Amino acid sequence: MNHYAYADDYLSGILKSVKTIALTGASPNPARPSNGVMGYLLSRGYKVIPVNPGQAGKQIHGQTVYARLADIPESVDMVDVFRASEYLDGVVDEALALDPRPQVVWAQLGVSDDAAAAKAEAGGIKVVMNRCPAIEYPRLFG
Repeated sequence: MNHYAYADDYLSGILKSVKTIALTGASPNPARPSNGVMGYLLSRGYKVIPVNPGQAGKQIHGQTVYARLADIPESVDMVDVFRASEYLDGVVDEALALDPRPQVVWAQLGVSDDAAAAKAEAGGIKVVMNRCPAIEYPRLFG
């Protein structure tokens, strides 16, 4: 797949199908983009589970923070990655180890790694890179 251009129906299909999102790199700081995006996704009816080892056990937007994906006690449909590009491969490895696996790994603006994307797709996980669901959602659905 070309990860430098996505068809609107690919993105809207993902945003319509996912219900539970693990947000890696979640921050309690309201000035951080991950905090704003988490709040936006919650306001659109998604269940968002924050993941950040430094905040584990605390709460962000009223949701309990987990240290890593494997610690989340339920399945997730999508992993939203607010980590630098060099960490995307590790997040993909964590996602591939989950049972059941998430449907999607979504890497935020500025986050991309073609090898990690290929690995995720080989494991049956859809990938979006260098995009923000909080930008795509209102663009696609108004």
